[in-house]
Amino acid sequence: SYCLIYPTSVLLHSGEARVNTEAPAGPLYRVVGSLLSITCNTSGFSNNHTNKEFEFRIKIYAMYSQRVRNQEVSLTHVTPNSVVFEIQSLQKSDEGEFECYVKNPEKGYDGTYNAKTTVRVIDDSLTVSSPGPTSLSYDEGGALTLTCRASSNTVQHTHLSLTWYLQKSGEDNPRPIMSLDRDLTLIAGPGFEGRYQDGLIRLDKVGEGTYRLKFAKLKLSDQGEIYCRAQEWIQDPDRSWYSITQKEAEKLTLSVRPKVLQQGQDLSLSCSLDTQNLEEKFFTVAWFRGSVELARIGPSGILSVSAELSARAERGELQVARRGVRDYSLVLQPVGTEDQGEYTCRAWPQLRGQDGGFEQETPQDSDPEYIKISAPEGDRLSLTCRVNGGQGQLSVTWQHKATSPPAAAFTNVISLNQDGVVEKGPAFAGRHVRAARPATDTFTLELDRVAPADAGVYQCVVSEWKSSSKTNSQFISSNVTVAPTGERRLPSFLKLRLIGRNHKVTVGEDATLICQVKEMNVPMVLTWTLQRVDFPLDTIVTVYADGSISWSGVQRRYQLKVESKRNEVLHYLLINGASHAEAGSYRCSVSVFQDGVYRRLLQSNQLAINTVSHELSLSPPTVSSLELTSALSVPGSINTDIALKCSVLTKSSPSSRYAVTWQLQKEDGNTTILSSDQNALVMFGSQLEPSFRQRLGIMRSEGPTFWLFIRHAHISDRGSYTCKVVEWFQASQNVWDPLTIASRTILLTLTEPGIFNSISADTQQSLAAKEGEDVALRCGFRSGASGLSYFYKVSWLYTGNLSSTKTLVQLDHTGLLSYPEDPGLRGLQRRLHLSRPEQKSSHLGIQTAQEGDSGTYKCQIELFQLDHKGQWQQKASQSSSPITLTVSGPGVNLTLVQEDVEVNVSTSQDFTVLCHITQQSSADSEFQVTWFWQEKSAENQRRPIFTAYRNSTLQAFEKSDQLRFSRPLHNNYSLTVSKAAPGMYFCEVEEWLPSLSHGWRKIATQRSGHWTVDIGPTVDSPGKRIFECSDVADTLTWIIITLVIFICLLSVVYVLILKMRRTGKKPEKDFWTEQVSLNTKPCMED
Repeated sequence: SYCLIYPTSVLLHSGEARVNTEAPAGPLYRVVGSLLSITCNTSGFSNNHTNKEFEFRIKIYAMYSQRVRNQEVSLTHVTPNSVVFEIQSLQKSDEGEFECYVKNPEKGYDGTYNAKTTVRVIDDSLTVSSPGPTSLSYDEGGALTLTCRASSNTVQHTHLSLTWYLQKSGEDNPRPIMSLDRDLTLIAGPGFEGRYQDGLIRLDKVGEGTYRLKFAKLKLSDQGEIYCRAQEWIQDPDRSWYSITQKEAEKLTLSVRPKVLQQGQDLSLSCSLDTQNLEEKFFTVAWFRGSVELARIGPSGILSVSAELSARAERGELQVARRGVRDYSLVLQPVGTEDQGEYTCRAWPQLRGQDGGFEQETPQDSDPEYIKISAPEGDRLSLTCRVNGGQGQLSVTWQHKATSPPAAAFTNVISLNQDGVVEKGPAFAGRHVRAARPATDTFTLELDRVAPADAGVYQCVVSEWKSSSKTNSQFISSNVTVAPTGERRLPSFLKLRLIGRNHKVTVGEDATLICQVKEMNVPMVLTWTLQRVDFPLDTIVTVYADGSISWSGVQRRYQLKVESKRNEVLHYLLINGASHAEAGSYRCSVSVFQDGVYRRLLQSNQLAINTVSHELSLSPPTVSSLELTSALSVPGSINTDIALKCSVLTKSSPSSRYAVTWQLQKEDGNTTILSSDQNALVMFGSQLEPSFRQRLGIMRSEGPTFWLFIRHAHISDRGSYTCKVVEWFQASQNVWDPLTIASRTILLTLTEPGIFNSISADTQQSLAAKEGEDVALRCGFRSGASGLSYFYKVSWLYTGNLSSTKTLVQLDHTGLLSYPEDPGLRGLQRRLHLSRPEQKSSHLGIQTAQEGDSGTYKCQIELFQLDHKGQWQQKASQSSSPITLTVSGPGVNLTLVQEDVEVNVSTSQDFTVLCHITQQSSADSEFQVTWFWQEKSAENQRRPIFTAYRNSTLQAFEKSDQLRFSRPLHNNYSLTVSKAAPGMYFCEVEEWLPSLSHGWRKIATQRSGHWTVDIGPTVDSPGKRIFECSDVADTLTWIIITLVIFICLLSVVYVLILKMRRTGKKPEKDFWTEQVSLNTKPCMED
C-alpha cells in the first residue's frame, strides 16, 4: 500500500485526551473523470493549534506515484486538525477503500487514529440533447418552444436538475433563464423573474426525461445562444446531495427580428420598475429613441416633452403616463418612418432632502427594444433629415438602394440644391416625389403610392457650400420596408381619429363622440358602428358624400353634427340620455371615391391603421359597491321563534331598489326558501314542504334590513342560511337594471332547552396498528337530557385518504342496526363489531385490520324524544372529534452478509457463491433469490444466471449443467458454479410477505457482497492441486459410503437367518393347549 504523508512538526504529550479521527464512511459514488474530495478530521490531542501529520493509505502505489508528481492527487491541510484528500480525475481503478491515518506525536495511545472511506467509481451515463435545428429566427413578440432531453442510466438512486442558459454576444458568463432543481422546484433566472411571474416564460417537464422551455412573447434581449445543462445528483450517506456529473446540449443560435409597425399604427411601450419598498421611493423615468430623449416624468409627476415632439404631444399623438405604482407607458399614434429606432426606458432613483428638493442617483436602463416602421403599399412615404452645425448654404440629395440585388448601388431619388432648385433622379422621373426644406435645419422627402420595389435603404446626403464650392458633406441613412397588400389602400393623407367627451357617463347623461378626418379632399362615405359585448357589429348611421343620411339602428337617442374646418372635418355623434343599451365600442370608418371606384377599409389589421375605436362605458350612479352585514351564527332553541337578519352596509344610491333571496344549504345543494324582488313581490321556493312554508315569514325595515322569521323552530331547521341581495338602479325612465350582487351566510344552531350535549372521543385522537391486529375505537359522550323518553342514535363515519366522508354503521334510537350500502366499504363493514357497553358510550371494533382501513373515524350522536303524539322528534345532534387510524404493514428488516470476496480458481475448478440472510422482516417471509454475473469493467451490465423463486421453482439462465443449487437452511442459499467465467458474482434477495389487502407483495430487495473470480493457470498451479485433492477426497467419500451400506445389508440378512433357525426348533404341540392338557392330566380309568 501507499500513503500520502503531510509533514508537520513533532508534538509533545502535554495532557490526556481521547483522540477521535473521522472521515465519511461511504460508500461514496463518484463518476469516472470527476473530482474526488475526502475530508479527514481529528480531535482530542492535547495541542489543537499545531498541524497534525496525516497519511492517506491507498493500495497499489505504482498507480499513483506519477499522478502525485503531476499534482493530480493531493493532500492539503485545511486546519491544523483537518485535511482534504483530492483526486482531480477519477479512474475506474481508483475504486476501493481509502484510509486516513493521523500519526500520534504523544507518548500514549487512547482513541481512534484512523478512518476509512469506501469509494465506488461508476460510469458516466448522463445524456443531454436538444433536438431540432441549431439556428432559429423569430419575430419579436412571437412564441418559441425549445426541447431538451436529459436522462441517466445510473443504477444508484440519483436526481436530475436542468437549467436553460442564454449566452449573449460579448458577455463572458451565460445567463440562467429557468431552472428545475433536483427537488422539482422552478427557479427563474435574474432578469427573467417578472416574465415568469406573468406567465410569459415556462419550463415544463414532459414525460420521463423531456423538458420544454416556452417563451410566450420573445424580446430582442432574448437573442443569443440558448442551451440546456443537466446535472446528476446523488445523496451521500450523510444525507447531503453531491453533483456527480453535468453535461450540456448543443447550443442553438436564436435571432429575434425587431417589431415591425406600419405607418399609421399605434406604438405602445411599457416600462416596469422593480425594487424593494417601491411605494416609499421617488423616481424620474425617461424614454429615449437612440440617444435622443423623448419625454420624462419627474418624481413629482410632472411631464416634460422634448422640443422635437412637443407639437405631437399637443395634438395628442404622444402620451406618456404613469399607470400604477411601478408601471410607465409611452404611446405614439400614429407612427411614421421617423419613429423607427431603438427605444429605451431609463429610471433615476431620487432622494428627497430636508429642504424638499430631489437629488438624482445612478440611473438604470431597460433592455432596448428596436421598433421598425414599414410603409404600407399604396401609402405615402415621409422621411425627415435634420442638420446640426451648418454654417454656409446647404443642399440635400436623397438616394435609394434597393433590397435586391444585395450588391445594388445607391441611385438618386431627388435633390434640392442650395438655390432651392429641385431635380428628380432618372428612376423617379415619373413618380410623385417631393423634396422640401420646411426649416433651416430640416429636409423632408415624400414619395406617394409606394410599392414593394421602393423598399430598401434611403440616404440623406447634405452638403455645405461656400462661394459655389462644396466644403463639407455628411450623410445619414434609414432602412424602409414596404408591406404589400392585395387591395389598394386609402391614401396616406387620410387620417382618422376618434375623440370622446364624457366617454364614461352616468345613466341619463349625454355623451359626445368626435370623428376627426384630416386633410380630406376627395368624396367619402362615413359610417358609425357599435360593437356591444357578446353581440354582432351594429351599424348606427351612414353619411354619404352627397350629404344624405341613412339610419340603421334606433335613432331616438342619437344625433349627428358635422363641422368643417380648413384642414379637417369633424363628425359628431351625440348620445342623449345614455343607457346600458348604448354601452359598447364605437368606430367611425370611411370609404373614398378614388380612381373612379370606392375603396373600402379592410376589417383586419388594416382597421387599426385607418380607424380608431373608442370604448364607451356606463357606470352606476356612484362608485361604491354593495356591502352587507350580518351575524355569522345565531343560536336558538326548538319550539321558539327565530329571526335572521342581514343589512345593507353601503348604499350606492338613495333611489336604489333591492331584491333579496333567502336560501338554505342542504347536502344536495342550496334550496331557495323565500325571495322578494325589487318591487317587494314575495315568492316561496318550489321545493319547500307545506308545513315548513306555514312557519316562514319575511320583512324589510329601514336601512334597509331584511328579516327571515321561522316560527316554532324544529331541529331540522338548523343549518346555513344565505341572504343574497341584488341592487337595482334606474337606467332610464321605466328601465331598471341589476347592478351588483352581495351575499352573507348565517349559521343557525338549535338545541332543546335545558339539554347540553358534549361529545368526546376520550383520548383516542390517533391510533396506530399493525396489519392483522384488532382495533377498538371508543366514543363517549355526556348529555344533560335525562328520563326514559330520550334515546340516542349512534352513527360511525369514515373518511378515507382520498375519499369523501361516508357512514359505516348505524345503531338508531329504536335499536335497529344497519350498514349503509356502499360497494367500496363492504370489505370493511364485514369486519366491524359495534357495541354499546353503556347508554352514553359506543365502541367500534375492527377485526383483522388492513392497510386500506387507514383514515379518519368519528362518531355522530343524535338525541331523539317521543312527543305527545307518539312521533320521534330529533332534539340535538353533535359529532365527535376525529380519530385518525393508521394501519401499517410489517417493518422492513432484511439484511444479508455483504462481504466482498476475491477468489482465484482454475478453469476446471468449482466455486460456491453464498447468499446468507442474517435478518428478515417477518417469520412469514418468503424469498426469491437471483444470482448475477457481470464483467469487472462494466458494473451496470449485470446478467442473471440462476433464480430460485419463492414457490420453490428453479430457473437457470445459463448452462444448467454448470450450476448446482443448494439450500441447507431456511435462510442460507448457495450456488456452485463449474467452469466459471471470470468476473463478479453476487446474489439479490427479494423478500415477499402476504398482505390482507394486497395479497403477496414485495417489501424489500437486498444485494450480497461481490465474489470477484479470477481464472488462474490449469497446470502446476495451486488452484489445480486443490482441485485434484478435492476430486480424490470426493472419490474416497463415495467408497466409504458404499462399504458402510454393504455392511449394513449383510448385518440385516444375518439377523433374519438366525431368527428363522430359532423358530424351526420349537415343537408343534407348544402351539396347542389341548395337547398340553392331555399329557399332564391322568386318565379317569386309572
